[in-house]
Amino acid sequence: MANSARLVPELVVSDLEVSLRFWCNLIGFSVAFDRPETGFAYLDLDGAQVMLEQRNTADDQWVTGPLEAPLGRGINFQIKTPTLRPILDRLAKAGCSLFKEPEEAWYRANTVEFGQRQFLVMDPDGYLLRLIENIGQRAFNDTTKI
Repeated sequence: MANSARLVPELVVSDLEVSLRFWCNLIGFSVAFDRPETGFAYLDLDGAQVMLEQRNTADDQWVTGPLEAPLGRGINFQIKTPTLRPILDRLAKAGCSLFKEPEEAWYRANTVEFGQRQFLVMDPDGYLLRLIENIGQRAFNDTTKI
């Protein structure tokens, strides 16, 4: 793929078809390319990229330990989108519960704060996705200095 990101996580999933329905139909990714014969798909959403590979116990798949649900414990994948509303609508229509309801959050980077609306949802294997929509930036006003 000519425009692949410099860092692309590859997630082992229990059922590629179920995962593709979630990642593509609900979140909005598209399949950039796939290898159905090996249970692999490379997904893209406006430059956010992820690879999904169906678990194959006959292949080591670089698995470093037991795969127990929920997978991906201790990590969340931040995915920037132009707007959250269509994704939230699709998830609600599909009956998917959110891990964390939508909220506004501001994160400091030196003397600036970046704002975003965000929510978290788990994919069918338990990988945690944090979808964000940028809402701007503002100067950081540190009132804790003495």
